[in-house]
Amino acid sequence: MKFVTSILNRRAVMALAAASMLAGVMHSAPVSAADVTIPIIVKDTTSFYWQIVLAGARKAGKDLGVNVPELGAQAETDVNGQISILENAVAGNPAAVVISPTEFKALGKPIDEAAAKVKVIGIDSGADSKAFTSFLTTDNVQGGRVAADGLAAAIGAANGGKVEGKVALITALPGAGSLEQRAQGFKEQLKAKYPGLELVADKYADGQATTGLNIATDLITANPDLKGIFASNLIMAQGVGQAIAENNLAGKVGLIGFDSDEKLIKFLNDGVISGLVVQDPYRMGYDGIKTALAASKGEKVEANVDTGANLVTKANMKEPKIDALLNPKLN
Repeated sequence: MKFVTSILNRRAVMALAAASMLAGVMHSAPVSAADVTIPIIVKDTTSFYWQIVLAGARKAGKDLGVNVPELGAQAETDVNGQISILENAVAGNPAAVVISPTEFKALGKPIDEAAAKVKVIGIDSGADSKAFTSFLTTDNVQGGRVAADGLAAAIGAANGGKVEGKVALITALPGAGSLEQRAQGFKEQLKAKYPGLELVADKYADGQATTGLNIATDLITANPDLKGIFASNLIMAQGVGQAIAENNLAGKVGLIGFDSDEKLIKFLNDGVISGLVVQDPYRMGYDGIKTALAASKGEKVEANVDTGANLVTKANMKEPKIDALLNPKLN
């Protein structure tokens, strides 16, 4: 009996030892990158600009072996929708979250709450929060200055070198951090460098191209001597470009847009648009995921990263660097 008991005891000890070793192996095994999920939340999944951001994030996910859910509302105006998407994403316990806030004030508290649970990386637009681990964006104030310089050059070229006359600013939506900064830079540059240019209209739209078209048409009608317009995002540039084309004002009213797609590139080729301030959304998406992964591992990351802005004109659009920005790989 003692012999049988001794055998059973030895078997129990061996089983416990094996279980202990297995547990130790399981505990010490590193989590593979494929087990890491980092959602990216953009303002609008339907816009070409945000599709470029998502393409960059997707490529980073493939290169780094990270799961990257591509999330976002159907329109930049859906602020509450983005807040819900952020809350649901955080509830899934991801390694980190990458987000471009739709509205500066409204997203502040939700981002604070999210950052209490997970690392949050901001891209493109800011929010009323100091909880971002890292923030990757265009220097939008500088982007506005670049737009002012581009518009001044276009007006000078169309008017025998004279940089003077009435100009207008059309902003897609009120309260969006990046758009407010572009407007700030544009107005500051006009005041500092171009005293001959008079800002006669500073208009807000509702995020729709048709509204941009209507605002621009009204401005042209009310100011037949208008010399130029800065449309501070892609959608507004589409609408204002349409107004310039329909009124046969290509080359007469200068237009600087922000960002690019096929329609705006055609407008640029046709002389409807004088120039485009083009960001690097692909880099924002790619480096956003890369930075989020590093932050999730406890690695030190830069608090602020400027991803750059370039003025694209018909004269330089074929240069390799500019062509890569205008024709990014979406797969």
